[in-house]
Amino acid sequence: MSVDQTEIKVKGKAVCVPSVEIDGRTVISTRKWLKIASVQDEDLLEGETIVNPSSFVPLLNKSGLNADIFTFAQKLPATTQQHKYHVEWDNFAVIPVTTFAHWWEKRVDPGVRRAVRKAEKTGVVVKLAELDDTFVRGIISIYNETPVRQGRSFWHFRKSFDVVKHENSTYAERNTFLGAYYQDELIGFIRITRTDRIANIVQLLTMMKHYDKRPANALIAKAVEICEQKGASHLMYYNYIYNDPKSSLTEFKRRNGFEKILLPRYYIPLTVKGEIAVSLGLHHGLAQRIPKPLYAQLLKMRKLWNARRQKTLESAF
Repeated sequence: MSVDQTEIKVKGKAVCVPSVEIDGRTVISTRKWLKIASVQDEDLLEGETIVNPSSFVPLLNKSGLNADIFTFAQKLPATTQQHKYHVEWDNFAVIPVTTFAHWWEKRVDPGVRRAVRKAEKTGVVVKLAELDDTFVRGIISIYNETPVRQGRSFWHFRKSFDVVKHENSTYAERNTFLGAYYQDELIGFIRITRTDRIANIVQLLTMMKHYDKRPANALIAKAVEICEQKGASHLMYYNYIYNDPKSSLTEFKRRNGFEKILLPRYYIPLTVKGEIAVSLGLHHGLAQRIPKPLYAQLLKMRKLWNARRQKTLESAF
C-alpha cells in the first residue's frame, strides 16, 4: 500500500491531494493543520461506503496517509445509527419516489404546479439529452451567463470546453442528462447520477435571464417522472439546509416536494490531535465556531461585495 496523489475539485479548481486505495475505495486526505480522511466521491459510489469499519480503520492507520480523523456516512435507506463511533447527522434534501402523480398532487406547493404549466405554455421543452459536443456548448453558455450566482463567485464561469466535458463525463454509465430548451436554445439542465436506487442531482442550473419561464421547476418535474420510470427509490439534491435555514435554495427545495432526511456521519479520531479536535468540535473548521448572528452578517457582506463585483465584471464584458 503506497500513498499516491488524486485530483479533486476545491472551489471549482483542480487540486492534488494525498490518497491511498483500501478495499476498493480511494481515501483522500484534505486540510493542512487537521488532516481529514474521507472516501472520494462517497455520495456517488455504489454499495455501502465502508462495509466493515472495524477492519477498514486499522488498514487506514497503517497506510501512511497520516490523517488525524476519518469520516464516512451511511446511505439511504439506512437512516439509523449502525456503528459505535462519534456520530453527527448530515441533512439531505430528498423526494421519496412513488409515482409522479403522488408527487404532483400531494408533495409539491400549488405554486410549483402553476410554474410547470407556465414553462410549458411559454414554450419550454424538457427532454432527455446526450452529453455530446452541442450539449456541452449549451452548458458552457449557461456557465458563462454570469460570474456570480447566489451571492458568491461562480466556480464554473469561463471554463474551457475540454474541462466542462471532462467534469460532466465522470460516472458516464450512470448519468442521465435532462435539458430545458426554449426556441432550440439550452436554457437549463440537470445532471443526475444513479447510485444503486438513489438518483442524485449532481447539478441543476438554468439561465437567469429565462427565470420567468420557470425552467428549474420544469426540470425537477421531469426528473421525478424519469425516476419513476427507472425505478429509483429516492431523488436526492444535496443538503436541505446549508448555513441559512431561510435561504432561497432551501425554500425552492421545500416547494418542489423535497423533505429533510438525516443520515448518520461518523468521525473516527486516528491521532491524539484528532481526538482533541473531535471533542472540541474543531473538525468542522473554524468557520463553524463563529456565532450564527455574526456568520449571517458576514454572509450578507459577502453577497453585497459579490453583487458589486458582478456589475464590474459584466460591464467589462
